[in-house]
Amino acid sequence: MYPESDDLKEYLVSDTIVDWHNPDIQQKALELTRSLSDEVSKARCLYEWVRDSIPHTDDAGLDIVTCTASEVLHHGTGICFAKSHLLAALLRAVNIPAGFCYQVLRLDPPMVNDMVLHGFNAIYLASITRWIRVDARGNINGINAQFSTKKEQLAFTMDPLADEFIYEAIFAAPVTSVVNRLKRYKSMRELWLDLPQSL
Repeated sequence: MYPESDDLKEYLVSDTIVDWHNPDIQQKALELTRSLSDEVSKARCLYEWVRDSIPHTDDAGLDIVTCTASEVLHHGTGICFAKSHLLAALLRAVNIPAGFCYQVLRLDPPMVNDMVLHGFNAIYLASITRWIRVDARGNINGINAQFSTKKEQLAFTMDPLADEFIYEAIFAAPVTSVVNRLKRYKSMRELWLDLPQSL
C-alpha cells in the first residue's frame, strides 16, 4: 500500500465529508480518547468504537443513507463507506492522519457474477512510522476485523481467483464515485441496487 500524497497534512483535512471541525465530532473524539496518552491507544480506541458502536446500516435493518462523518455520528449508522468517513474524522480530530482504502469483492450468491466496492481506512502511526489498514465495517456473521500494528486483519479475505483485489492507494479524500452514490439516494433499498463496483 502507498499514500497517494507524501504530505501527511492532506490526511488531516476537514472538508464537507470528513467534517471533523464539526463540534460533535470533536467532542466525541476527545471524550473517547481523553484518558489515553499515546497515538496507538487512541487510534485503537476510535477504531473499535466505530466498528462496535456504529452499526452497519444493512446489519441494523435501517433504510437510511448517511455520508458525512457528522451524519453518521448523528444517526448512529452507516454502510462501510460512511463508517470510514466517521473513523477518519475522529482520528483527524485528535491529529492522527487517516486515509481511505477500497477493495473489490464478489457479491454473495445468487448474484455471483457481480462485483461490489468495499471501503475501509488506513491510519498513519508516527510512533511506528508507517501506515496500517483497518476495517470498521462491523463484526457480524463471522467477520472478525481487528486493529493490529503487526498483522493486518480486515473484514473480508480476498479470493484472487474470483478477481477480488485491494486498490493499493491510500486516498486522502473519499473517492467521488462513492460520495456521489451516497448523496444520490435517501433509501438503502435504492442504494443497494446501485452500489459502486469499482473506483
